[in-house]
Amino acid sequence: MPKTDCDVVVVGGGLAGLAAATYLARAGRSVMLFEKAHTLGGRAATHVKGDYRFNIGPHALYKGGEGAQVLRELGVAFTAGTPSASGGYAIDRGAKHALPGGFVSLLSTGLFGLAAKFETARLLGTIGKIDAAEIRHETVRGWLDRRIRHPDVRRLVQALFRLSTYANDPARQSAGVAVAQLQMALASNVHYLDGGWQTLVDGLRLAAEAAGAKIVAGTRVAAVEQDDGVRGVRLADDTRHAAGTVILAGSPGDAAGLLNGASRSLREWADAAIPVTAACLDVALNRLPQPRTTFALGIDQPWYLSVHSAFAKLAAPGGATIHVAKYLPSDAASDPKSDERELEALLDLVQPGWRDALVERRFLPNMVVCNGLTTAVQGGAAGRPGPAVPDVKNLYVVGDWVGAEGLLADTSLASAKRAAQLVTQTRSLRVAA
Repeated sequence: MPKTDCDVVVVGGGLAGLAAATYLARAGRSVMLFEKAHTLGGRAATHVKGDYRFNIGPHALYKGGEGAQVLRELGVAFTAGTPSASGGYAIDRGAKHALPGGFVSLLSTGLFGLAAKFETARLLGTIGKIDAAEIRHETVRGWLDRRIRHPDVRRLVQALFRLSTYANDPARQSAGVAVAQLQMALASNVHYLDGGWQTLVDGLRLAAEAAGAKIVAGTRVAAVEQDDGVRGVRLADDTRHAAGTVILAGSPGDAAGLLNGASRSLREWADAAIPVTAACLDVALNRLPQPRTTFALGIDQPWYLSVHSAFAKLAAPGGATIHVAKYLPSDAASDPKSDERELEALLDLVQPGWRDALVERRFLPNMVVCNGLTTAVQGGAAGRPGPAVPDVKNLYVVGDWVGAEGLLADTSLASAKRAAQLVTQTRSLRVAA
């Protein structure tokens, strides 16, 4: 492409980058978005295998979250289903038990005894009243030990925290963030999206382009050029694009690398970031051996299984798309071969006969769920960095590790909105060539 000046360059074509580009283009800014991959979406992309659709690991959109609000504001339409609490199992010490999802299942489950059931009922009845902000500096483990008496109840609640936050680091994760996320999950549930998360990527791209943003895929940005402030970007082919503002929509390490040491803030943020990861086994089946069993949650092990196609259009007629995952610890190494065997064994337990119905499978040994664990040390979400980079004028970051709102995709989309607000509050003038 010939050299082009613009008001804003966005680096990265995932949910956050596309949303930021849309907001800014609608605000009258000239926007160019560069994505190094040949397709947009990043971890929100959906892979098609015949009549089956695989998200990159299990994805759920929180109905009451910041992300759903941003998508409504931008006019990104989707259809979806809401998973039911019925058909769920708790897996503990190799045995299946009814997952306590309501009063009846709580009374009937063999997961734990009567005293633990009473404590669980009290906790779930009052958890919505907890002020999550008051415990944002407390770790999940510290809060569980202080608040919950029965060890079996602590294990159940920790499993619910893993489920709602995707994180398996109770020694460092902020209890305030975990409680707030569980409160939202219990209050409003989640969406499984028809067609997968690619529908959001496609909808955001259409919205951005309709607003006038120019999107260039398959083009890598090599560096952000700046002196006393942002001057633009240099591409891998040495083409330069002048811009008054740059928004980096990638990981903390990627963002810091584009400044080549020129931003102390970005380097410190990258050094402090703790990636949240999971091992994921995604399978497509031509039939579901146990049609009434659609969900399983590990209690003594950090496991997850969900038949997403039971609630969203993701599979061939009569078939099933299942996501199985192990939430990996942030402070210890994991063996991919062992993790894969664990997830296969979980499928054997929950959906016996799945091997005979297998159409497609994919194993992701170390999928990045989130680029930054929200820790108690940083004070929960309120202590997360950005969007403005303080030591480089007119440089911003967006993504799942940025800003004070939400978690996961909610954070990505909320940080994009906040960065766009900050940009439009300043005079971001086009820079001369």
